[in-house]
Amino acid sequence: MTEDRGATVPVWTLATADVRVPGLTAGESLTGERLAELRGVLAALADEPIATLEVHPLPDKIDRGRGIALDAASPLAQHLSQFITQSTRSSLTAARATASGENLYRMVIPAKVAAQFGQGCVRSMVPKGAAGGIYGPLIDSGGKIAAHAKFVPVGGAAAAGTAGGAGATAGAVAAGGTALTVAAPLVLMAVAVGVSAHADRRRQQAIEHITELLESLQEDRLDDERSALDGCRGAVDKATAILLDQGKLGVSLGLDSAVHAIDTALSKADGRLSRWQGALDAFRDGETVELATLTKAFPGVDDDHGGTFRTHIELASLAIALKRRVIILQAVEHAQSDEGNPFQNFTRELKRDQQSLDDMESGIAGVLVRLSALELARPSGLRAPVFTTGEVDRLMGAAHRIHQLGRGVTVNSRTTDVAIEIARGRDGSVFVLPAVPA
Repeated sequence: MTEDRGATVPVWTLATADVRVPGLTAGESLTGERLAELRGVLAALADEPIATLEVHPLPDKIDRGRGIALDAASPLAQHLSQFITQSTRSSLTAARATASGENLYRMVIPAKVAAQFGQGCVRSMVPKGAAGGIYGPLIDSGGKIAAHAKFVPVGGAAAAGTAGGAGATAGAVAAGGTALTVAAPLVLMAVAVGVSAHADRRRQQAIEHITELLESLQEDRLDDERSALDGCRGAVDKATAILLDQGKLGVSLGLDSAVHAIDTALSKADGRLSRWQGALDAFRDGETVELATLTKAFPGVDDDHGGTFRTHIELASLAIALKRRVIILQAVEHAQSDEGNPFQNFTRELKRDQQSLDDMESGIAGVLVRLSALELARPSGLRAPVFTTGEVDRLMGAAHRIHQLGRGVTVNSRTTDVAIEIARGRDGSVFVLPAVPA
């Protein structure tokens, strides 16, 4: 999406608690680069999470097959509607920008804050046929807003949101002479839905990859693992819908059995990861490795279609994506049970279990990078240093595929700002796109 040059984009500063930091000067227009710099300053100086919220015209086309839709009665939609209503009373800029009722709201969570709910939660997802691109209607392939708009901070707006989704409306807090909007529940719900949508998109991608791999493998055992994991989606989807609509989770949903299946898959993935790391440790640095030796430890690693090893990788990715969604549900449920400090409870719950998932993802990435750096040796037992044409083709093809394993893999990636985009309709319903690196 490209906005008209000179278009005005209102920007709010959202705090999740009463804090004192230098705020953005109301009415002073900013470039996108300057706004990004100020976000970093706010995050560095604040003890509590600080986010910014922009309002843009709604794009003509949004892929609604990769996000989460919530009706107007859901907590996120209500918090956002309340925020808009109160903000437009004190800001003509905001009133003009939101007059149509249809807008795209872009919340940016600084890297410092994003680290509180895990560096592995949000990573770039490359769409098919668009190398180097990432998802998001306002974000171009370079990760910047594709617009020429001027950003105008809106100061002094009344705060929106309720503590935990069930309390009284908070008021604006004077912070260093500038009013910051205290909207912890709005930030919490936006993060929860955006990250959950991101995790579900990763699940969809993993299922697509696994299906392609299994079509060539015809492995019933691995197909059973895939089916058991994909069968958890229904229970997780229902729990997500109920909880994000302010309901209560019950045993009838089948979430407990789904979590058991996911944990079982993660246990298998952890065991496989340990075996892969042990096999790589057995290879001496600088020495070449025979293809037969490598394929014994990593079955099908030289296969054109990916083989068993690649399927195991994708099964682990599927289990991790499902587990991340469950952790988010648990965090939201716990945060909403304590209206006094919803955001602190939310991040505490996320941290409790997600570190092991981050470690597993980093471990798998490390295995792929180490594999891609191996040099293959010629088959042993040959009397003369001569290869047949078939042997040369197989060895060269295998070497190329193995070296490609590390392409695009990031080990211990740096936490970046996170953008969550929320499309709002005239009826107050919202559609939240998967969170993406900003």
